[in-house]
Amino acid sequence: MTRRLWPYLRILVGAGILVALVLRLGSDAVAEGLRAIDARAVLAALGIGLLTTVLSAWRWCLVAHGLGLSLPLRVAVADCYRALFLNSVLPVGVLGDVHRAVSHGRQAGDVGRGIRAVALERSASLLVSVIVGVAVVLSRPELLMAAIGPLVLGGWGAVGLVVVLAAVAALGVWTVRGAHPSRIRAALRTGAHARTGVFSRGTWPGVVLLSVATLVGYLALFVIAARAAGCRSPLGELLPLLVPGLLAMALPLSIGGWGPREAVATVAFGAGGLGATLGFTAALVYGVLCLIACLPGGALLLLRSSSQPVPARVGRSTGPSPGRADR
Repeated sequence: MTRRLWPYLRILVGAGILVALVLRLGSDAVAEGLRAIDARAVLAALGIGLLTTVLSAWRWCLVAHGLGLSLPLRVAVADCYRALFLNSVLPVGVLGDVHRAVSHGRQAGDVGRGIRAVALERSASLLVSVIVGVAVVLSRPELLMAAIGPLVLGGWGAVGLVVVLAAVAALGVWTVRGAHPSRIRAALRTGAHARTGVFSRGTWPGVVLLSVATLVGYLALFVIAARAAGCRSPLGELLPLLVPGLLAMALPLSIGGWGPREAVATVAFGAGGLGATLGFTAALVYGVLCLIACLPGGALLLLRSSSQPVPARVGRSTGPSPGRADR
């Protein structure tokens, strides 16, 4: 029962976070964010989206090959694009990854191993992102002090700190349990698959480097979004504020990444002295740019569906009939 209600619950939570932020900060932040998106930002989103998708697909290929599965890079890129689009537009947020895992497993003749490849690839990416993110955030310890201060004074800052702490705790729980806990835990418990798919000498360096490079691409797009929103702070001050927002997108309480990202960015920018409204606007712009970046995946889905042959309807009549044409 709980599993059936979970997709609807996460929609309510994600939408509730966005509504609460709009009520608190005003609808002008939303309008300003939409106006800030110009042609240069759109082209940057498409270009960075292509780069990060290729890097992610390459990482998937490494893990799949480590598990003994054949996966050409061209096929992996197309499947990753489709998965990104489905993850962004569907409320559950992981159906795209499930689709590419099952599809690749069927093509390779081993659905279980295909699912393990995607689960290990996504888990390794998340682990690297968390480690790098924590290191970046700890490079600005004054942000933690700035966040603790409002807790004593009360008010909006206290609520924001609670949101951040809850996000960090939920991220840790999700890493272990996940939206599909049985599949992920089964993959991680299979030591042989983990060793060959991720931790072998020929695989883990590439997985780590590709994960870091992908994270850099996401951060670059977030920086572009922040600049478009009006932030002119140096990168050294800006990056530690953006990383928590990126990590919050992995929380199972979002709608395609929306909700926790905006909440965490709002709190982080407020604690960093740049203004909560600016953080909210930057996160909104980043969300729109992410949707634009994955639009090629929607086009690939349309092309795939239109190219698949549809079997003719079998009628009782043996002769051709205009009214019983193939559909």
